[in-house]
Amino acid sequence: MGILSHLSILHLLWAALVFCQYEDYDFEDEYGGEPDHQLPYYFNPNSQAEVPHFPFPVECAKECFCPPAFPLSMYCDHRKLKTIPNIPSHVQQLYLQNNNIEAVPAGPFTNVTFVREINLSYNNIKFHMIDHGVFAKLSNLVQLHLQHNELEEFPFPLPSSLERLLLGFNKISRLPGNALEGLPNMTTLDLCNNLLDDSVLKEKPFSNMKNLMQLNLCNNKLQTMPPDLPPSLRHLSLENNSISHIPENYFNRLPHIIALRMSHNNLQNIPPNTFNLPNLLELNLGHNKLKQMFYIPRSLQHLYIENNEIENINVTVMCPALDPLNIKQLTYIRVDQNKLTSPISTYAFFCFPLIRTIYYGEQNVTVSRPSGLRTPVFRRFLTPEEFQEAEDNQEMVNQETEEDHEAEDSYFQPYYH
Repeated sequence: MGILSHLSILHLLWAALVFCQYEDYDFEDEYGGEPDHQLPYYFNPNSQAEVPHFPFPVECAKECFCPPAFPLSMYCDHRKLKTIPNIPSHVQQLYLQNNNIEAVPAGPFTNVTFVREINLSYNNIKFHMIDHGVFAKLSNLVQLHLQHNELEEFPFPLPSSLERLLLGFNKISRLPGNALEGLPNMTTLDLCNNLLDDSVLKEKPFSNMKNLMQLNLCNNKLQTMPPDLPPSLRHLSLENNSISHIPENYFNRLPHIIALRMSHNNLQNIPPNTFNLPNLLELNLGHNKLKQMFYIPRSLQHLYIENNEIENINVTVMCPALDPLNIKQLTYIRVDQNKLTSPISTYAFFCFPLIRTIYYGEQNVTVSRPSGLRTPVFRRFLTPEEFQEAEDNQEMVNQETEEDHEAEDSYFQPYYH
């Protein structure tokens, strides 16, 4: 019994080490954005690989490092490798990023059975240098990182088990009609910083991806909204394109959208009810050409409309009616670099009682239309330190004209009430 007990303890320790070694990847850092929320990793429990039935495998490619603490991982990154070494059959995580690899032949993957994650980012891989079907044979592959390479085409075929595919910072300009077929478990697809244009999307390549939750198409050459996106979508990233129009009712088939990012486009006029989405939390429309406001859904918390051409924040358009039983959740608005000359109407605090911060910053106003904004940041609720700072500035306020003082009272009233 003593021997069996010791063996049981060893197996438990080994299982704990295996469980702790899985690594998540946050692509937010790739694009230098301002991540207000870390985007979630959606994991499909039905695609888990079987764990090898032997403890502490020691086989490792001589070019790489297999730490005893993570017995199912092989680290071959940052080693100036030009080729992929042979991969032991037990490996589940393979890290080959930041090398000089140009090709992905089938040979090194001959005996691979359990691999779940492959990171080949920051190499020099081209599409025609990937052996046909080399990834498709990896029936337990869940994550594939190929960002920052030289890919001109989408690297298909791929295994049906795949959940996360990262292809940012390549030269992909084509998506063959069948490239995304047979991927029922795909939840995250990153195609940012490529050469995709509207012609690529005519075949509606994403329409059959029934479990897709995150689609990133930022920094491409799109001029129109991508057609027929799947209703499962939660996060849509379209920043840095040339989109000038959102078709009416476009989002009717996307009721689960949580975050929509469309900054740095050419948007001018948006139909008032375009964003009437029940689950929308974050909306980023900064750096466009907007002149008018639009309806704000109850769920929205963060709104970014900086660097537009808005002269007046029409609260009535944003909030046509008050509903005490369903208060709106908006807490933060960024409106700097517009053409505002006065603060947002205090009526906004009846419509959006949870607002904490309005970032006015600097406005693009002319000398003939002087700005009446007296602070770059408006905070609904002050910390004790901020309250004391406001008190210390009272003497300066008293020196202003009576008209200025009345405007100031109207502006700062929500601070104290």
